[in-house]
Amino acid sequence: MRVLVIVKATKESEAGVMPSEKLLSDMGRFNEELVKAGVMLAGEGLHPSSRGKRVDFSGASRTVVDGPFSETKELVAGFWIWQVSSMEEAIEWVKRCPNPHEGESTIEIRPLFEAEDFGDAMTPELVAQETRLREQLVRQ
Repeated sequence: MRVLVIVKATKESEAGVMPSEKLLSDMGRFNEELVKAGVMLAGEGLHPSSRGKRVDFSGASRTVVDGPFSETKELVAGFWIWQVSSMEEAIEWVKRCPNPHEGESTIEIRPLFEAEDFGDAMTPELVAQETRLREQLVRQ
């Protein structure tokens, strides 16, 4: 199963406080473990929401909203995409992760949808399209 592992933002990360050399080193070692174990598919840190945009949808209308965004505890500071055998395996990896922020931190784990999760709505044509697009992404 693939999971999205979400590092939640803090007031400090939203203020643009950069991680220490020690944290970067510790996180680098952790990422090496994930890669060696064949777990990590992708992972990145994100700039504060002050550098971001949101696009709000209402029917056919689109409205662009400039950051920063409120509710820091709901914002994302970074992420990984992992391939694991179960949610329990993902939890065990997260427990081994260095604390991503000084002080208190939260990491959320969410399963990614797979084609079979969509049932009959995912027709053979849509499965073929999805497969073709994923193969194209790998070639890029």
